[in-house]
Order: sequence, then structure tokens, then C-alpha cells
Amino acid sequence: MTSERHSAPSTVRSYQGIVRLFTDLLIDARYGWVPACEEAFGTFPVAICHEWNTLPHLQDYEGDPEARPSTREELQVFLDYADDQVERAVRAKRKGALAAYRDATLFKMIYGWGLRRTETSKLDVVDFGRNPQARQFGRYGTLNVRYGKAKKGQPPRRRNVLSVMDWAVEAVTDYVENVRPRFGFTDHPALWITERGGRLQPGSINDRFEAYRDALGLTKELTPHSLRHSYVTHLTEDGVDRRFIQQQVGHECDSSLAIYTHVSDDFMNTSLHKALAPAFAGA
Repeated sequence: MTSERHSAPSTVRSYQGIVRLFTDLLIDARYGWVPACEEAFGTFPVAICHEWNTLPHLQDYEGDPEARPSTREELQVFLDYADDQVERAVRAKRKGALAAYRDATLFKMIYGWGLRRTETSKLDVVDFGRNPQARQFGRYGTLNVRYGKAKKGQPPRRRNVLSVMDWAVEAVTDYVENVRPRFGFTDHPALWITERGGRLQPGSINDRFEAYRDALGLTKELTPHSLRHSYVTHLTEDGVDRRFIQQQVGHECDSSLAIYTHVSDDFMNTSLHKALAPAFAGA
């Protein structure tokens, strides 16, 4: 007895593409397979993969719908715990104090700019720039994400993310200017470096996140990507224009953004009251 197999959307799409190419070859009049099959088998091949029944048409977004953002309370507890690890390492005069500070700032950055884990890992110090519309952020007004998620067979997509959270900018500024130089590798381009002078890898980000999450007893549903979900959700709840958020996180269509948004019940109730207010204004 065989068990049911669930393939990833990208795998299903690849299978469909192979079948489509094969049937296109069979029915191409230049090769004569249609009359040959009809003569030999009494039937002929036809196309079976169309725009209306293949994955790209039926499913615009391939993300995991079960992933969820952190609540504001979970996020605050997590970031506070990350800061506490820095203080504990400093008090104990442990060697890992710099790494703890780096990681605490890194998590703030993933949330503060709505980044993916790999995008964050590949950032360089020079990727920051000024935004004339937000002079208060200085040279940290924009972030040039050079390694955004790529489409299949294409190079990484680049995008500029505007800084919007002042507390996150302050945290990153302090790290870059006061903490990162203490690692001792001033010539290394990476924003996030290890104590041995290498670039921090996505797996290490995941390991530290899970260690903090589990120590706090938070649900295992939460991952580093939950911070990106939180960015989208919290900005939506705060009334930020969805088109702006879509540009910030690098989504081409609003349907992709929608699955990132898990607004709270309070937000839904407030929105409902705003929608109904004009109708009951004269009552």
C-alpha cells in the first residue's frame, strides 16, 4: 500500500511544463505524429495542459498559508529576550556578547524592513542610503536589497526598501557604528559577520531564532519569516497604504501580499465600525 504523496507547487508546475512540452511535440503537424498515431492506434494525441487547468493559473501564490505573524505581544517578548541575552553576556563577561548584540539587532531589522532571512544574510554595510524625504534617518533612510527572491531561471530581484520605523533605524545605526567594528574585520563588506570573520548564514539565523523562541515557550509555528509577516500585518493595521507595503516587500501582485496579512480581531472590529458609521450617522 503506497502513501499519498504531496509535492511542492514548484514541483507540480515543473511536471505540468514537461507534459505540456511533450504533447506540443506530439501534435505539431511538422512531425507527422498525429496521422501516424491515428493509423497505428485508431486515435490521436491532444493537448491536455492549458492555462485554465495548470498551477500558474489556479494558484498565484505559493507560500505556506499556515504560516502566521507574531502578535505584537509575542514580538515584544521575543525582542526583549534577545536584548536580555546581550545584557547577560556582558555581565558574565562572556565572549558571545558581540554575537548576541548582532543577533538582537538582526531580528529587529528583519521585522523593521520586512525582510526574508536570506535577503538579510546577504546585506552589506554599503546597502544603506539616504532618503531626502526622511532626513531624520541620515544614511539609513533606504535599504538596497540586492538578493531578493528570484523567479525560476532569473537572477535575484533587487528592490529599495524605505525605512519607516525610527526605533529599528536607531538599533541598526548603533550596531553598525559602535558594535560591528569591535568584531575586528573592518574590511569585510557583510553587514552581519561572525566572530571568525565570515558572513552570517541563513541557517545560523534560523538556529538562534528557534533557540530564543523555544526558551520563551512560544509556538513552533513562529519562524524568522513570521517577522516579515508581522511587518505586513502591523503596517496594515496601522493604516499604511497596501500598495506601499506591496512595494516594500517586493510582491508583484496584491494576491501575494494578502496571504501575509493576518490582522487582529480588534482591527477587524474597528474597520467594521468605520464602515458602518456613515449608515448609522443619522440614526
